[in-house]
Amino acid sequence: MAHNESQVALNGTQVSYIGHDAEEVPVFLGDMYGQFAKRLDLSFNQLRSLAGLKMFTELEELIVDNNQLGNDLQLPRLCNLHTLTLNKNQLTDIEVLLEHLADLTPSLQYLSLLGNEACPNQLVSPDKDEDDYQRYRYFVLYKLPQLKFLDSRKVTKEELMEAQARGAFMKVVKPKSEAPCNEAGLENQPLPYTPLPQGSRDAKNHKGFFAKCRYIYYGKHSEGNRFIRNDQL
Repeated sequence: MAHNESQVALNGTQVSYIGHDAEEVPVFLGDMYGQFAKRLDLSFNQLRSLAGLKMFTELEELIVDNNQLGNDLQLPRLCNLHTLTLNKNQLTDIEVLLEHLADLTPSLQYLSLLGNEACPNQLVSPDKDEDDYQRYRYFVLYKLPQLKFLDSRKVTKEELMEAQARGAFMKVVKPKSEAPCNEAGLENQPLPYTPLPQGSRDAKNHKGFFAKCRYIYYGKHSEGNRFIRNDQL
């Protein structure tokens, strides 16, 4: 399939390639933008691999919401990456993911995993409660103590202290894919809602997660926005 620049939104060092059903990072993106792109939004594709990111040596922000990324996710070493959103993918094994991120993204400070089974939330898993989610936060912060923001909430000093003291014992059990969802046989039915903000649920009005948005993209799914953090406003 031929690609051209009209499929990509470019705004200085911000590159967006949203809603093109790509299963891997297109080679032309790395060839054309990899050496200078600092922010890359690949949301609303069908990505199963991020191997193509090896060309993006200066990347600081990566948004890959609403894709098909699973536990075999492999990132290249991204020394400058401080923001990563993986909302609504197919991640179930939190420990594998966190060890991978600890090794390959040493500067990471902002992480969002909402909408994955690896992130226990009542809106995704009805059998989970706030205590389950808080234990997950402690475990994530035990593995990635440099985080300043996790999912929808800022990391507190109290959380960091608790994570250092008890986080190692709060590993979230990987869900069993063969387990029935409930007695009503609803395992194959889509969830009626998600834990994500309204703006992040569809490609026509996409917003990254952490804060207010101002970034217009152009692509197959019309237009939308992506986030910037509060300290960038």
